[in-house]
This record gives sequence, C-alpha cells and structure tokens, in this order.
Amino acid sequence: MWEWVRRAVLHSLCTALLRLWKWVRAFWYKNGLLTLSMLSVVTGCLLGFLLRTLELTDLEKQYFSFPGELLMRMLKMLILPLITSSLMSGLATMDSRACGKMGVITITYYLWTTFMAVTVGIILVVIIHPGAAAQKDNYTVGKVVLSSADALLDLIRNMFPSNLVEASFQQYRTVLVPVVKSPGFPKIPGKPVNFIYFAPDDKNPEIHRPVFLELTPSPEMTYRTLAGTSNEMNVLGIVIFSATIGLLLGKMGERGAPLVNVCQCLNEAVMKIVSMAVWYFPFGIVFLIAGKILEMEDPSVIGQKLGLYVITVVSGLALHGIILLPLLFVLITKKNPFAFIQGILQALLIALATSSSSATLPITLKCLLENNGIDRRVARFVLPVGATINMDGTALYEAVAAIFIAQVNEYELDLGQIITISITASAASIGAAGIPQSGLVTMVIVLTSVGLPTEDITLIIAVDWALDRLRTMTNVLGDALAAGIIAHVCQKDFAPKPPPQDPVSNKDKFPSAETSHLHPKDNGTEVTEETLLDQTGIHYNICQV
Repeated sequence: MWEWVRRAVLHSLCTALLRLWKWVRAFWYKNGLLTLSMLSVVTGCLLGFLLRTLELTDLEKQYFSFPGELLMRMLKMLILPLITSSLMSGLATMDSRACGKMGVITITYYLWTTFMAVTVGIILVVIIHPGAAAQKDNYTVGKVVLSSADALLDLIRNMFPSNLVEASFQQYRTVLVPVVKSPGFPKIPGKPVNFIYFAPDDKNPEIHRPVFLELTPSPEMTYRTLAGTSNEMNVLGIVIFSATIGLLLGKMGERGAPLVNVCQCLNEAVMKIVSMAVWYFPFGIVFLIAGKILEMEDPSVIGQKLGLYVITVVSGLALHGIILLPLLFVLITKKNPFAFIQGILQALLIALATSSSSATLPITLKCLLENNGIDRRVARFVLPVGATINMDGTALYEAVAAIFIAQVNEYELDLGQIITISITASAASIGAAGIPQSGLVTMVIVLTSVGLPTEDITLIIAVDWALDRLRTMTNVLGDALAAGIIAHVCQKDFAPKPPPQDPVSNKDKFPSAETSHLHPKDNGTEVTEETLLDQTGIHYNICQV
C-alpha cells in the first residue's frame, strides 16, 4: 500500500517537474532575451548607484563604461547599411501608386502625432507650472548660438548632401566666428587686431571656448557665419537619397533588378548580424546605464531644483505614449495595442539604454518582423523615415522646456507665443538627429522664436541625460505603432495578387510577392523571388541565410 502511494507521489512529482521544465524552456525560448534585458536595466541602475559611493575617477569611469561603449558602436555600425538597403529594396518592390499612398499616410500620421505630443506638453506645463519651484544660479555663462534662420537652413542643406561618403559620418553645421572691431586702435591693412583667446574646454579638450579680455574701451564684437561640419551621421540626407534611388529602381524594371538584389541580400545579412549581436546587449546595457549614473550630479540637489520639471516631462511622455498613441492604434486597427507593444519591448529597452532612435532601428525592425508579423515592405519604409522625422518625445520635451525657461525668468507668454512654440517645437523635432541629447541643439530654434534667453538651456542639462532616454522610448514606440497602423491601412495594396489563369503556365512560376520572415530556428538557405506589383515578369532573387 505504502509502496503504491510512494510511486504515485513520485510519478505526479516527476510529471509536475517535467511540465515546469517544458514551460521554462518555452518561456526562455520566447522571452529569454527580453527577460535578460529587463534584468540588465535593473542591475545597471543598482550597480551605478552603489558605485557612486566609491567616488571613482574620470579614468576609472571611462574604463568601467567600455562594454557599454562597445554596444553603442555595434548599433551605430549597422545604421548606414540598414537604412540604405531597407529603403532601396523596400520602395523598389512596391507599386508607385501604393508607395505614394503609403508615403502620404505616413508623413500625415507622423505630423499629427507630433502635434498631439506638443499639445499635451504645453497643457501639462501650463497646469503644473514647474518654473515656480526652480531657481536660476547667480551667474550665467554667455554662449553664442545660431539664429533660427541659420538652423533651418542647415536642416535644408543636410537634406541634400554634397558628398554622400561624407554624409555617412558628417553633417553640415554653420559655425560662428568672433570678429573684434575696436575704433581705439590703429588698423593695419591685412593685419586685423584680435583681442580674443581660445582655451581648451575642461571636459572635452578638443573644444576650444573663447576667452574675452576686459579692455578699455571694450571692443565691438561681431560674429561671422562660416560653413562647418559636425561629426554626426547625416541620416536625413541618406534617407532622402535612398528613398529616391528606391523609387527610380522600381520604375527601371529589369534594368534595376541586379541592384535591388544586392540591397535585398545586404538587408538580410544585416538582420542576421543583429540576430547574433542581440545576445551581447544585456551585458552592454548594464555598463551603459551604470556608467551614465556614475556621471550624473547629486540626485538630491537636482530633485530640489528640477523635480517638478521632471515630473511634468515624464507625465507628458507617459500620457502620450501609454494612452494617446495606443488609443489611436485601437481606433484605426481595432486591435489590442498592448499585445503589439509587448512584441517590441526589446526595442524599447535598447532605446532606454542607448537614448538613440537611430541606433535602435535594427532592433525595432527585427521585433516588428519576427514578433508582430508586419509586412517587411512597410517596415523597411516606415521605420527609417520615422527614425529621422518622427520625434514625438523630443517635440513634447522641447515645448515643455521652452515654457519652463519662460516661467523661471517670470516671462508671461501670450496665446500667440504659445502657438509659435508649438509650431517651432514640431518643426525643430523633425530636424533633430536620432542621436543622444540632440534635442538640446534644436532647442535653440524654439527659444529664439519667442525671444527667450538661449543660455538658460544650462538649467535643464543636469536632467537631460535621463529624460533623453524616456523621450527616445516614446519616439521608438511611435515609430513601431505607426508601422502597425500603416500596415493595416495599406493591407489591401500589399496583398499578393493571384496569378493569371493560364492552363499552360506552371503555377509555381510566379510565387507570392513577399516572403515571410525567417524564424530564428531556421538555419537553412532559402532562395525566394520578389515581383513588382502589377509588373509581372520582373523577378528579384534574394538569398536568406
């Protein structure tokens, strides 16, 4: 009797353990990488705050952050080949009419969501009024900044780069050169008298800041604009060039097929690199987040000065990203938005760690294709364009920051000025590069549009590194939800059309226009064909490894 009971208990226990093991294996197979990424974010935060007590030197902090630096370099390495191959191959394999429709819907949606984000930010900052609790320092450091016209012209110049190779690592930026004019000293022809010295910056020795001397009488200072560059990828110019080439390749027919095949293979190869590199991301995220926490100032002092400002920005981002964007997704697609968001959690965590929507682009594309089943032609177009012009979080942040600076200076804004801020914040966010802390650069346009002091940007620099990560998550979330909405709206345009009824022809001669994405467990080599919609007879062979 007891032997039978013992065997029954052991059998049930073994069965339960086996079921638990199968569940753990299935969960790890599906959500293992996501779980590791979430744990790495928590571990990075705890490790960063614990190491702050050791008061590490700058060199030790640099060595500690090296694994996180490798993560950023790996992601940035994939941006250029992914954008060019995705846009060229995606637009070339689409019908021109369907492509035009998708482009108009995408741009309209992005502009509308950006305006919604700015409106939410303005309403919250007016209601909460965080500028009342903040105080300006007794001293301010004057800084010469570009005018709104120069910043806008730089944006237009970057849309049409003069050198595509240079655009892959540099972009155009106007620089201001000080010129000293003093009537109290004799002017020697060809030898201007200068009373200005350039000293290296304490944090970055490569940057030279002007040091002015107290002269009697003080010289008249003017500034001359010259052409310059900044060491940032010109993503906007590359996107416009790649999209143009993709559209023209689609119209060239069979003559453009070889180049489209190259782009298809390059795109698949980049996605394979992403699939292998993602397993390094949890390790790199720990050191990336911990390194940033080590560099931050005293949290208690920042909380006293900018606590309400941080609450305002975070509330606006949460309201826009958790309520408004999913609500818009539900109204258009009639689907559960949170199930869709669950499929892109990996991309959101990478956005939180890197604070760069362009660097997160490979992971976002991978999540949409593998987890949410988005048509790859839609994803190849919507995501690169969104990573360039769709900056909902940045637009909200710039509107809140501009009105916050006005409140700190006790500057009353009328309705016309608030409308000006909303328009300029929306336009400036489009020109913001998908790199960390790019919003501070375009913030100048918003402040100068209503006559606010641009040197007060230093008030919010202390918390910008943290808010930059949250607004990048909002930007990536907006791009992904836009891809889902565009895929639903344009579903009929991209549906595979049945082959013509021809009893003589082989049914397998023309396969479907788009192949399904590879599952991670597929290790074989599959050769498929893609056909231009409404242009039968033109085949694009791609090799999926």
